[in-house]
Amino acid sequence: MKEEIISVGIDIGTSTTQLVFTKIILENMASGARVPQIKIVGKEVFYRSKIYLTPLINQNIIDTEKIKKLIQFEYEKSGIKVKDVATGAVIITGETARKENAKEVLNALSGLAGDFVVATAGPDLESVIAGKGSGAMGFSEKNNTTIYHFDIGGGTTNISLFDKGEVIDTTCLDIGGHLITFKDENLEINYIYEKYLKLIKNLGLKSLKVGSIANLKDLKILCKYLAHMFLQTLNLEQKSSEYKELITYKDLSNSFMSEYVSFSGGVADYIYKESKGDKFLYKDIGIILGEEISQIFKNKDIKIINPGETIGATVIGAGSHTTEISGSTITYRTNSFPFKNIPVIKLTPADELLEKSEFSKKLSKKIDWFKINGDDQVVAIGITGKKNMKYSEISNLYKKLYAALFNYKKIIIVAEHDIGKTLGQGLILQYPKETEIICIDGIKLTDGDYIDLGSPLGNGSVLPVIVKTLVLNY
Repeated sequence: MKEEIISVGIDIGTSTTQLVFTKIILENMASGARVPQIKIVGKEVFYRSKIYLTPLINQNIIDTEKIKKLIQFEYEKSGIKVKDVATGAVIITGETARKENAKEVLNALSGLAGDFVVATAGPDLESVIAGKGSGAMGFSEKNNTTIYHFDIGGGTTNISLFDKGEVIDTTCLDIGGHLITFKDENLEINYIYEKYLKLIKNLGLKSLKVGSIANLKDLKILCKYLAHMFLQTLNLEQKSSEYKELITYKDLSNSFMSEYVSFSGGVADYIYKESKGDKFLYKDIGIILGEEISQIFKNKDIKIINPGETIGATVIGAGSHTTEISGSTITYRTNSFPFKNIPVIKLTPADELLEKSEFSKKLSKKIDWFKINGDDQVVAIGITGKKNMKYSEISNLYKKLYAALFNYKKIIIVAEHDIGKTLGQGLILQYPKETEIICIDGIKLTDGDYIDLGSPLGNGSVLPVIVKTLVLNY
């Protein structure tokens, strides 16, 4: 039996905020009296709000009340009532995720409707979400190939590398369309991002200073220079000291060569198609930047593909729920149930076979995706394991997990195959008694999922698990 629900996606970005409503068709794929396995069999975006400038009280504080009024206005305009929305995702991205009251805003909006996926996405997680939402990840998997994806927003460019559908690496550059803004159509500059001031000085662009009228030629020179930074990301040009200064906090650790690149974000529309109207429609450099990136990549004869979604690659995210029951071979040592909205880190089977030091390095790197301003949050580690694993193999795995997670106070491991009990018991032996440990199996997860864990059922033998997948439009 099929069911149709309405989901909302809200993305509060560095410079813009948007809301999207999606119809999602769900079907129970389980037969008879089995535990329901609800899967998505169809989806359709039927309403997109206009793109708003993100309201700020000042450079450090989001205007929560204006955000709420904006969202409420779009609900009214769309004709959708709060009670009609079954689920959704509220995601704060880009520079906005670093604002002082980002978590307060999330809490205020999450009560609008349904059981939301609520996330403050740092640059790594935003890169993954945008790469999935644009269709780049799907293109990589379908074509068994490698692709770099650039999500160019108002304040940052989130970059992800996918190989055969797996996330290989991410980085973020302080390059965006709203990092130079104008007071009016006369191009009087009212803001220049601090890091650009040194670039402007080195390039001798004398018209580019706050309070001056910008020269179009100078703007194009700057944007062309920024476009070359993307070639440096791809190792097609030597990485300059300016490039290293524009890295948000770390560069790609891999040097994959790929014949494909794709783009999303507000700037992307002007990479894929030429602007025929006002090039300063948004009172910033976004359109000029897009045109210069397009020209640079065409000159290099790189294959630019448009996998489906540009400006809405992040905001399309909406929480779809799959309710499952864990396997019965599980271990847990905690009284903190339920757990809500726990983000998932998925290790590949190849990751699980790495030697201890490399395994720890890989897992720690993925955990860093979920840090905001350097702070850790509770995450669930998704693993595959092998069917009929030997005890020695399970022992090797829990020792590697402990080496990577020894200083964490809450450990949540979700395995696909039936190794939860032995793996969990091994972890309990490693940790002090106060460490909360949950190790369950029978659940398949992917990067970008969120999970809820309910109180134990069946005399404590199984746990109810709700897997919340960001439904992405590609």
